[in-house]
Amino acid sequence: MAEVSALRKHPCPECGGDAEWNASKKALACPFCGTILPWSDGGDPMGATIVERDLEAALAAIPAKARGLKEEKKSVRCESCQAISVFDPDRAAQRCDFCGSPSILPVENLPDLITPESLLPAVIPNSQVRDQLREWYRSRWWAPDKLKRSALTDTLHGVYLPYWTFDAHVDANWSAESGYYYYENESYTDSEGRIATRQVRRTRWEDSAGSISHFFDDEAVPGTVGVHGELLRKVEPFPTLTDLKPYDPAYVRGWTVERYQVDLRQASETGRQQMDSVVARLCERDVPGDTHRNLRISTNYQGRTFKHILVPIWLVSYTYGAKSFQVVVNGYNGKMAGEHPLSWMKITLAVIAVILIVLLIAMLNQSAS
Repeated sequence: MAEVSALRKHPCPECGGDAEWNASKKALACPFCGTILPWSDGGDPMGATIVERDLEAALAAIPAKARGLKEEKKSVRCESCQAISVFDPDRAAQRCDFCGSPSILPVENLPDLITPESLLPAVIPNSQVRDQLREWYRSRWWAPDKLKRSALTDTLHGVYLPYWTFDAHVDANWSAESGYYYYENESYTDSEGRIATRQVRRTRWEDSAGSISHFFDDEAVPGTVGVHGELLRKVEPFPTLTDLKPYDPAYVRGWTVERYQVDLRQASETGRQQMDSVVARLCERDVPGDTHRNLRISTNYQGRTFKHILVPIWLVSYTYGAKSFQVVVNGYNGKMAGEHPLSWMKITLAVIAVILIVLLIAMLNQSAS
C-alpha cells in the first residue's frame, strides 16, 4: 500500500476554479461560483469495497509492497508537533495546520506503506462550525476579551485524520475469590464506660471461576499526532460501524489529510490494551458476591482484523503568548472541544472579590454579635 496521497484537480466547468468537497451539499462544488460538479459515491472505480484486513498477516508482511492511490502529492513534516500533512502539490504551505508552527520541512520517501481504503465523509458545513466557534468563544468567561472578540474563525480548516480500527473475537477464562458480606454482633465500651453492642461487617471468601465470549467490532485507535489527544477523546466516537465509505479522492478534495505516525504495530498494541480493559470489566461484572479479589484472566483472541480509515474534523489552531491551542469539531456530528488561554486579570479580580465578600460577611457577623 502507498501513503495517503494528495488529489488531482477537479476544475469547475463554469469558472475554471478548483472544486472542493462541500459537506452541506455532499458533493464536489466550486468555492468561487457555487457550481455543483457531477459525481456519485459509487466508490473506487476499480471496484474497491470496505474490507477487513488480516492483522497477523499484515504485521508479518511489514514492509509491504506499495499499492493504490498513486497521485501527485506534497508532504511536509512539522518540526514542532511532528505531524505530517499531505495536500495538493500547488498549495504553498507556510505554517503547520495543527500547531501553527512555521517550522515545516518537505519530506520524501516516507517509509510507511499502508493507505486508507475507507473514510467517513464530512457532513457538517464550515458555516455551521463558524457559528459554533463564535458562540463557544463568547461563552469562555475566563478567556481574555481580546481572544473572544477575534474568535479566530478565519483559521478554520478541514482535516482528515488517520485512524485504525480493529475487530477480534475473544474467549476469556477467569478465576477469583468472591467475597460475601455477613454481620456479627460485637460488644464494646462506649464513651461513658457502658457495655454496648454493635454490628460489624465481615467477609466470607469463596473461590469462583467462569468464562466469557465477546466480539470487538471497530475498536478505534487514533493514528494522529497533530491533534491533541484529550480534545480528540472529547469529540469521539466517529460512527465507523455504519457510515464508512470506500475511499474516493472526491471526499477529501480541498481538505488537508494527515498521514499516520502511529503505525499499525503500535496501534494494534494499543487496541489490544483497550480490548483487555473491556474484557477485565466484563469479567469483573460476572464475578459473583458482594466484592472480589485476586481476579485472574486468561484471554484467547482470534480472527483479528483491521482497517485504516480517515475521519473528518474541523480544526482551529492558534498561538496566544508562548502557547499553542486547538479547537476541534467532529466533522460528522458537530461535537466540539477546545482549549483557550486564561485571563489572569479576570482570575485575580475574582479572587479579590471572593476575599472581600468573605471579609464583609465576617464583619457583619461580628457586628451582629
